[in-house]
Amino acid sequence: MVHPSHHGLEPGDRPGAALDPNLLKRLWPFVKPHAHLLLYGLIFLLLLSACRLAMPWLVKVAIDDYLALGDLEGYYPLLVAFLVVGVLNGLLRRSQHIAMETAGQNALLDLRLAIFRHLQQLPASFFDKNSTGRLVGRVTTDVEALQEMFASGVVTIVGDLIFLFATLAILFALHVKLALVSLIVVPLLLILTLFIRMKVRTAYVSMRAKLSEMNGFLHERISGMSVVQMFNRETATQSEYGEISGGVRDAQLKTVWWETSLSTSVELLSSLTGALILWYGGGLVAENWRTDGVTGGLTLGVLFAFIDYMQKFFHPLNELSLKYTVMQNAMTASRRIFDLLDVEERLEENKTTVDPGQVVGEIEFDRVSFGYDPEVPVLKDLSFKVAPGEKVALVGATGAGKTTVLKLLTRLYDPTSGRILLDGVDIREYALRDLRKRIGLVPQDVFLFEGDILENIRLGHPEVSDERAIEAASRLHLDEIVERFPGGWREPVRERGRNLSAGEKQLLSFARVLAASPRVLVLDEATSNVDSHTEHLLQEAVHDIMEGRTSIAIAHRLSTVRDADRILLFHKGELEEQGNHAELLAKGGKYAALVRLQYGDQST
Repeated sequence: MVHPSHHGLEPGDRPGAALDPNLLKRLWPFVKPHAHLLLYGLIFLLLLSACRLAMPWLVKVAIDDYLALGDLEGYYPLLVAFLVVGVLNGLLRRSQHIAMETAGQNALLDLRLAIFRHLQQLPASFFDKNSTGRLVGRVTTDVEALQEMFASGVVTIVGDLIFLFATLAILFALHVKLALVSLIVVPLLLILTLFIRMKVRTAYVSMRAKLSEMNGFLHERISGMSVVQMFNRETATQSEYGEISGGVRDAQLKTVWWETSLSTSVELLSSLTGALILWYGGGLVAENWRTDGVTGGLTLGVLFAFIDYMQKFFHPLNELSLKYTVMQNAMTASRRIFDLLDVEERLEENKTTVDPGQVVGEIEFDRVSFGYDPEVPVLKDLSFKVAPGEKVALVGATGAGKTTVLKLLTRLYDPTSGRILLDGVDIREYALRDLRKRIGLVPQDVFLFEGDILENIRLGHPEVSDERAIEAASRLHLDEIVERFPGGWREPVRERGRNLSAGEKQLLSFARVLAASPRVLVLDEATSNVDSHTEHLLQEAVHDIMEGRTSIAIAHRLSTVRDADRILLFHKGELEEQGNHAELLAKGGKYAALVRLQYGDQST
């Protein structure tokens, strides 16, 4: 069954104007550095329109002034002129397309970077609430919709409108009555276009929402494919995906139905106009022949020009109707993009921050309370201190708040109330970059990026040399593993480290911390995913890493607990007990009960 939230429109999916001045104004800063290319594109487009307008006129002159009189001597220069205009038409079309595409791609590159930069500044709480697939859609499919706008959008619409008015001026200059007859169907076309474009707008909004829903579903299911297979969910997942994909198909077919209806209507009305010109204009030509031009009838060249000009007149009208859907799609995508860029949910940083300098490593939680949901507190009025160089272990049942302590210390989240101090200074007084460079985190679920082994060790610390990274990794015996790889330290790491075991990834995460050499070390159940052999490799190295550093470790293994200077026992978000292993066992409280439950007689 599809999650209910998938059925609703996102805020950016609300219907809006096909050409929203506010959205265009917000897009302008990304376009402005490349506006000269847009100007070139407009100039090329105007020259291209002039070429298109000149060609029927040349044919009209050729028919009336030379062919009708049998004067081939003057006809050939017109033929050469027609060929030259045709060549210019092709060159200008190519130049205009290149200028517009270059401006569009450069502007969208800047926009993609702005979106990604904004995403990196958003707090962890934002990603807790928003689907990764939908966010990826903002940077990919929504930006691609804007590319279509640049390729056939505002500038080309302006060019088409100028071409239409210029065509009308020529038609009325050639013959007023025939021009009026030719335009009889235009009001009908405008009414039809107005009706259909409202339908297209609704269809496009629905289609964008369905595509976003499909992207989110695919990202989640592909990431968790092993779980889908393990629990035999293939059939059910296939059914859910079929339902969502069917919705995408239906939404896209609906837009196609309305677009083709509009296009077909334009073509039919164009044919009707051609028939009217032949009916009325043909009569004028016949009258002109009967009276030998005495009554001021119509020449054959003018009749040909009218037919040609009206065909060209309906082409931009048809294009404008199609470009409307492009602009509607682009406005919908822009609205979604700027809804994301308008998210101000971020960790506040003071304009004037404290330089942490050489951190000593004293940590204090002062009456800290926090909840991911404000109505459900995870930590309640928590207070404790960690002395410089002290090794502290956090223990307690799942959900007691241990991992939350580490997230607050690294400012992935800010406390609801209370303060967290590093060397006596509220961590909110430090720049985030400075704070996180001085705290080394070894998470339980290690995330590796595509690249090679060394790049993943130096992650976030480009100043670390290859030699220093290799030395740090070798202290963890990672060299024994790397020597088995064909590429050695340059062995490619696949997506999320799929070509490495859990233990090897954990060793690599320790190497990251050792290479960076932070003053404060934070370990989130860092040895819980390693086998006995790998744990043995880590024991000495972990001891070396912790030596002389302030360390806070969430520990499930008894060996880690015993080595700690002090143990903090959490229960339902509160600090229940603290002391070393022997003291807490002797106390016979919750810690002792927890140890006996997990390790039995080994606890002593």
